[in-house]
Amino acid sequence: QFDYFKENDYEVIPLSKLVDALREKTPISDKWVVLTIDDNFKSFYENGLEVFKEYNYPFTLFVYVKAAEKKYGDYSGWDDLRQIAKYGEVDFHSYAHPHMTKLSKEDLQKDFEVGLKLFEKELGFKPRYFTYPYGEYDESVKNIAKSYGFEGIVNQNMGAVSSQSDHYNLDRSALGENSNLAQLLRYKHLNVEWISPKRYPKNSILDLLHVKTKSTSKKAGLYITGIGWQELDMKNGEVNQIINKSLINERTRLILSIGNNISTQILIKDK
Repeated sequence: QFDYFKENDYEVIPLSKLVDALREKTPISDKWVVLTIDDNFKSFYENGLEVFKEYNYPFTLFVYVKAAEKKYGDYSGWDDLRQIAKYGEVDFHSYAHPHMTKLSKEDLQKDFEVGLKLFEKELGFKPRYFTYPYGEYDESVKNIAKSYGFEGIVNQNMGAVSSQSDHYNLDRSALGENSNLAQLLRYKHLNVEWISPKRYPKNSILDLLHVKTKSTSKKAGLYITGIGWQELDMKNGEVNQIINKSLINERTRLILSIGNNISTQILIKDK
């Protein structure tokens, strides 16, 4: 898959270059690709790092701090991470890898503070970027994360990035051995205002879907985790439609699509 980028004229860039472009409002190429790795599994240090070095591709590794500190067997410790930091960007993925939407404000802040203190002590620098454990977040978690001074925050919502993206809410697509890389790279960012729902519905029923876009399309697609796709009507770039679907999963993603342009909203059931 790494050959595909070179063969199809994609430029693999550091996350820092993308975030800087968003913050400075400079152009973003459709041919840019950013590669990130969640969790400091030892397999990356023992196998993956050499592949990145061979291709000379930049990367960002997000660190599960407690696993490094406690020397969990499947994870790289601080010595490995100091070596990895010589070749790519190393950033923050939390201290204890919790389900952050389930924590109280105080417990969430404690996780950040303990993790960031250890990270800076062991690696000698402050992380610039953060990604949510399990990709789970809501506005409260996002705002607390922002308060710790990160320059960018990455989610796990399938999608892409454009000049309209929020650098505190960057979409990315999971890439595995059987992923359709060509299709993932065809996806473009769809700028959507998600009006309703804002949170996981208390009765677990997705009633009203209300979104606004600047699209002139008359149709859109909606994907719901565990349910699948359905077609929606659009008028003047807006969907305001009763869906009336029972949500199956406690973590549900809604994906709005217009052609290859997509936007994702994640809903996490309250604790």
